[in-house]
Amino acid sequence: MVLLHKFTMKIRVFLLMLAVFSRGLAQVEENEADQLQVETLAKPETCSVLSTVGDTLRIHYTGRLMDGKVIDSSLSRDPLVVELGKRTVIPGLEQSLIGVCEGQKIKATIPSHLAYGKKGYPPTIPGDAALEFEVEVISVAQQTQWQKIINDVFPLVCLALVPTLLGLVGLYLYKKANAQKPSKKKSKDKKSKKK
Repeated sequence: MVLLHKFTMKIRVFLLMLAVFSRGLAQVEENEADQLQVETLAKPETCSVLSTVGDTLRIHYTGRLMDGKVIDSSLSRDPLVVELGKRTVIPGLEQSLIGVCEGQKIKATIPSHLAYGKKGYPPTIPGDAALEFEVEVISVAQQTQWQKIINDVFPLVCLALVPTLLGLVGLYLYKKANAQKPSKKKSKDKKSKKK
């Protein structure tokens, strides 16, 4: 009886460890599916300028569902113009375009939370769909110093102006509310004196 009890305890411990181990493997696979994966398909020999936030890229792309069904492509039209940091494309595609150079070809596997999320984009893209984009970077135009000032400094100046303007409006309203108003009796007295 004691031998049977020890044997069943060992089996229980083994099964528990097996369950923990398999859960860990499943979690690793889940985490890999939740992250953006970018693979370089072709890269020019010389790459002097890497794209950064604020740069303007012209790209050709083909977007697919994970089963291979094409959802969109720019190959039959003009290249798509993307200004990095302006959120003109889905977040996963924008993130995959940071650090690329002119002439580079990449394949980005984009998890659903960096694409169209739980809702998808019916009827073309179902909810919780991961996407795959093949992208060719046609050109990279770096932002000029003036664009950098406008993109970085101008929003901060506007943020500083909002409280200032609200304070001025409040001061005006406060002074207007506390200004002495001539009473009706005094204005009648002035009219009667004029007569």
